[in-house]
Amino acid sequence: MTQRSFSCRCGRPVFFRNSHCLGCKTPLGYEPLMGELLPLAAVTRAPQIVPGPSAPALWRCAGAQPDSAPRYWRCSNLDTAAACNWLVAENDTPAGAVPLCRCCRLTRTLPDLSVPEHRLWWGRIELGKRRLVSSLIGLRLPVLSKTEDALGGWVFDLLRSAPGQPPVVTGHADGVITLDAAEADDACRDQRRHLLGDVNRTLLGHLRHESGHYYWQRLVKQTAWLEPVREVFGDERQDYAAGLNRHYHQGAPAEWGNRFVSAHASSHAREDWAETWAHYLHLVDTLATARNFSLDGECVELQYERFGPGVLGSDDAQATRFLRLINSWMELTGVLNELSRSMGVADFYPFVLSAHTLRKLYLVHRVIAASAP
Repeated sequence: MTQRSFSCRCGRPVFFRNSHCLGCKTPLGYEPLMGELLPLAAVTRAPQIVPGPSAPALWRCAGAQPDSAPRYWRCSNLDTAAACNWLVAENDTPAGAVPLCRCCRLTRTLPDLSVPEHRLWWGRIELGKRRLVSSLIGLRLPVLSKTEDALGGWVFDLLRSAPGQPPVVTGHADGVITLDAAEADDACRDQRRHLLGDVNRTLLGHLRHESGHYYWQRLVKQTAWLEPVREVFGDERQDYAAGLNRHYHQGAPAEWGNRFVSAHASSHAREDWAETWAHYLHLVDTLATARNFSLDGECVELQYERFGPGVLGSDDAQATRFLRLINSWMELTGVLNELSRSMGVADFYPFVLSAHTLRKLYLVHRVIAASAP
């Protein structure tokens, strides 16, 4: 699971989004392949990859042996509205190129950054995207941009419609994820949440959902997983536009909670997969964060009726590990819901997992596990 708890060399806690320690002012950088937030020290030798008077500095982990420690660039988006704190390995930048981290390389198109609110939205989107990408790397999923893998890679186009023009439609097509940048505006997203009845609509959830469409194409389509996925989620070849139109005009089936992780998932097999994929990422990353801070569902004083091996039809090691994860999650979120109610806010986890949705989550779990090298 992806690490979310870090300490500076001075001993103070630092967090995933930090670019420097607020205590001792040490520069920090996130090393995505290690999953570590490193304290940094500047390398004195002049950089050679990007020449010129304004060339970026090279860095290494503070306290490491200077001659043997890996050297890094800080992402060139550090001092932009994206405020990216990720590191780029010294040999991971072509000669003469601006060093961009593995996450920022995925952004292909930006809205007009001369508009102040667009800069604000870009920063929020990139923060959410870094959390998404770090968890994907932690799950050992392939994360390459289209410049690195033209056929199998993916990119994000962050767009904003001009006045009088048709609205931007968020979606995925052949590795290109289009996102309406206004999804990063809280008021706009809240309005759409009420309009579409999407009670748990978040920016990070949007990114995770669209990544599900991409990974279906990458991990399921034209693989041995296609038929098992169709058997559980339905046939994705059915009319997609008709399914969405029916959902938005007639709503979800009355008993959707027995078979789907969300109401929107009931609209079409593709949406069911993407919603379940996003839910799995929500679950895994949140539980990892809780465990990093010693909040473990197996240790809380709350006894749920636990899911047993019969619900998956298997008691092998993989199914056992998955059920342990799910049961720990249910116990943890039961407590977090009570904490939310004590604050007078909406439940932290307003979902009930049925046996049917659990089997869908398990299939996503198996697809991800099988894709890891």
